[in-house]
Amino acid sequence: MNLFPILLIAFGLSASLALIAFSLSGPSAAKESARRLQTLRYRHSENTIDKVEAQLRKAVAARKPKLHQIAGSSSRIEALTLRLHRTGKGWKLSQYVYASLGLMVGVAFVVFLMSGALPLALGVGMLVGAGLPHLAVGHFIKSRGTKFTVKFPDAIELLVRGLRSGLPVTETLGVVAQEVPGPVGEEFKLVIERIKIGRSMEEALQETADRLNTPEFSFFCITLAIQRETGGNLAETLSNLADVLRKRAQMKLKIRAMSSESKASAYIVGSLPFIVFTMIYWINPDYIGGFFTEDRLIVAGLGGLTWMSIGAFIMAKMVSFEI
Repeated sequence: MNLFPILLIAFGLSASLALIAFSLSGPSAAKESARRLQTLRYRHSENTIDKVEAQLRKAVAARKPKLHQIAGSSSRIEALTLRLHRTGKGWKLSQYVYASLGLMVGVAFVVFLMSGALPLALGVGMLVGAGLPHLAVGHFIKSRGTKFTVKFPDAIELLVRGLRSGLPVTETLGVVAQEVPGPVGEEFKLVIERIKIGRSMEEALQETADRLNTPEFSFFCITLAIQRETGGNLAETLSNLADVLRKRAQMKLKIRAMSSESKASAYIVGSLPFIVFTMIYWINPDYIGGFFTEDRLIVAGLGGLTWMSIGAFIMAKMVSFEI
């Protein structure tokens, strides 16, 4: 029995059902109505706070990257290079490619030795070789972004104290680069280096904002740009921004605490099939070994993994909230 046509049919059916589900699931009517009313309020309001908030929303929306790129990049390769830089590990693009290829070949070889099915080995090898490094890079990016977000309000407070003591903005940026440890100090050191080689402060900060792609630093850059155009007390403005960022972090922690039970349930439900499969295979390999040798069981297993992936994706979206 030829396995490749069956795999194509199973993949086509799964993709078709996924497309049907996405096409039928539209945005909430109540949320869409509230969003339109909010847009009208920002458009026609004469309040200064509403106007500033509308400018912030437009600026943040303009920075949203394309699906296959990252803000500040012009190609997929440059986007991948930016992702590697965001990890803070100093990894190069060649190292990432070699690690992906080595992992793909190694996993495919092990699966082929266990099952003897070449299409299955190639499919699993490509999936693991492309997915696992991507997930690892995403994990390190998220970890570094979290550290940056936690320390960033303290850095802004240090900027405020420097400005109130009479130091210029560039000098206070240098103080932050020296005094604040972790990713915040590293990024501000890069900003100072760009300023020293002739770049303007706005350009240096904007380049860092494009590379970091965090709302907190984008708000910081927008605040400095608006203050330079409209004038006013920069120290007071940055102090208010630090307070807003701290309240934003507190709201994130509250949402994480409220959704922790749902996430724990999703982790348990999602891991149970793999745990049971591993235990049965360890106790009696002949009983469940057909999933690695028989074509019909292989197709059934791949279909089950596909539907479990869709379910995990849906559960992740249900417990994911934007602030």
